[in-house]
Amino acid sequence: MMTRKQKKTLIRILAAAVLLAAAVLLPPVRVPFELPLFTSRLDGGVYAISPIWLYLAAYFTIGWDILWKAIRNIGHGQVFDENFLMCVATVGALVLGETAEAVGVMLFYQVGELFQSYAVGKSRRSIAQLMDIRPDVANVERDGQIIQVDPDEVAVGEVIVIRPGEKVPLDGVVIEGASSLNTAALTGESAPRDVEAGGELLSGCVNITGLLKARTTREFGQSTVAKILDLVENASSKKAKAENFITRFARYYTPAVVFAALALAVIPSLLFGQWGVWVHRALTFLVISCPCALVISIPLSFFGGIGGASAQGILVKGGNYLELLAKTETVVFDKTGTLTQGVFEVSSLNPAPSVTQRELLETAALAERHSSHPIAQSLRRALGGEIDPDRVADVQEVPGHGVSALVDGKRVLAGNEKLMNKEGVAFTPCEQVGTVVHVAREGQYLGCAVIADQVKPSSPAAVKALKSRGIRTVMLTGDSEAVGQAVGRELGLDQVHAQLLPGDKVDRLEELLSRKSAKGVLAYVGDGVNDAPVLSRADVGIAMGAMGSDAAIEAADVVLMDDDPAKLVRAMDIARKCLRIVKQNIVFALGVKALFLILGALGKTTMWGAVFADVGVAVIAILNATRMLKTKV
Repeated sequence: MMTRKQKKTLIRILAAAVLLAAAVLLPPVRVPFELPLFTSRLDGGVYAISPIWLYLAAYFTIGWDILWKAIRNIGHGQVFDENFLMCVATVGALVLGETAEAVGVMLFYQVGELFQSYAVGKSRRSIAQLMDIRPDVANVERDGQIIQVDPDEVAVGEVIVIRPGEKVPLDGVVIEGASSLNTAALTGESAPRDVEAGGELLSGCVNITGLLKARTTREFGQSTVAKILDLVENASSKKAKAENFITRFARYYTPAVVFAALALAVIPSLLFGQWGVWVHRALTFLVISCPCALVISIPLSFFGGIGGASAQGILVKGGNYLELLAKTETVVFDKTGTLTQGVFEVSSLNPAPSVTQRELLETAALAERHSSHPIAQSLRRALGGEIDPDRVADVQEVPGHGVSALVDGKRVLAGNEKLMNKEGVAFTPCEQVGTVVHVAREGQYLGCAVIADQVKPSSPAAVKALKSRGIRTVMLTGDSEAVGQAVGRELGLDQVHAQLLPGDKVDRLEELLSRKSAKGVLAYVGDGVNDAPVLSRADVGIAMGAMGSDAAIEAADVVLMDDDPAKLVRAMDIARKCLRIVKQNIVFALGVKALFLILGALGKTTMWGAVFADVGVAVIAILNATRMLKTKV
């Protein structure tokens, strides 16, 4: 869909094309008298209206804004830009009598500008789709009534109501109701996520089915949706090296080609004469030299890459980080919450002879009935269903050991080896990796349950994909050596460092940074508060955005909104594709321009060839850059 300005430009292009065609194709209009400036003399003393006026009408119809921009920029001290080059070249062509070429150059230049505007607009619209996640209003419950207010006016702790079909306006916790949420705008995933009382709500999601009441946990300015919008809106301010190169290149390139064209017009003319020939070659040289193919297509490539990544729930805070992602040679992972789910689950049950797994699990869960420890919670989740509180009595916590409780009137012990030794229970040691809970009843050993943090389903495939791309994988964790090595073996990591404090992580990262190649990039992926210093120190910091801490997200350069390690591979593929396109455009544009500049200086190409070298190359480069707007890589 075209904007109003684009439609006006298209109308001007069509009008100028009609006037140009009329000047070239229509036969001369004969008149019986002479009008100075308006008529030209034909053979036999007959006069005809000069087509120059149609050419001039076409030229000013299509080029008045370019002329005005050039004059205005000169007044502001900005002389050497593409507007100046186009004006000098086309006005010079008019003076030399090459009116058709002058109009044609300006016409095709405007066609290229229109195409560029449309391509950039398409990219911005893809970003704007993300911006639609910003909620317009919040339904707040105040004094027993529900009123609509701006999300900025809702305080932390207030109760909001989200009806089916409405966007979640602020982060919060569900206090009433159950529903499914569309999280595609945040994570790029189409599958709905179910939520119920006690569940976390992230702003920007869309409530699909049921009515929800939630208590807000953040002000709007600190909410998930506000942070996402801020990250995307400010991403373009951080330019990649390739973008900065093009900016510097254009700053020196444009005045260089202007003076080169001036030298081409003057020096050969003084030596060999034929001013008209050499001035024409100089003007052709100027048209060819316009750097718009690079100036337009390179930023568009990075802009499209950031937009395409955002649509998949990958927020890149700048083009410079996209470029670094493409050059990553080492990825360092945190373990808990990054490669693993960060939630303890029962990984195995090892009952004693004549004891069933169900009996072992039920006895342990009942004994841990009143404990809030994560281990106790994992046992109760594994059992499922409601636990009858009347079956449990006389619960006693044994600090550092476990619990003792009466279950169905019988004394049950649930804890570590120290508890079994203290109570004189003969037990079978467990060599499995994880937290081991031994269970005994009335002094008889029932077996043990092993509780461990579970590897995320996508982690093995993500590590394998990274290694297939030649990327080294390392894990830094504060967990025990046994657990860290077990996870490392399961995932196939190249290196594991365990039992690290936050300061130790920084030291280990410094070692890894010192060993990477000169042009190599090290990325760190984490989610916790203790990861913030390491995220800041790495060449590229990547945070898990759904469950990750605010400190980690603020310190990171890239945010994976759904905590899926597989999205890291997707982000790197997008980054590599973006850099490939940028390099293709640089080589193609500079190669074609160099060839045509030589041909132009030697008089082996016309102004129409110059048009291709400028507008044609720009259109091809922009078409190539718009491939980044497609998220498939």
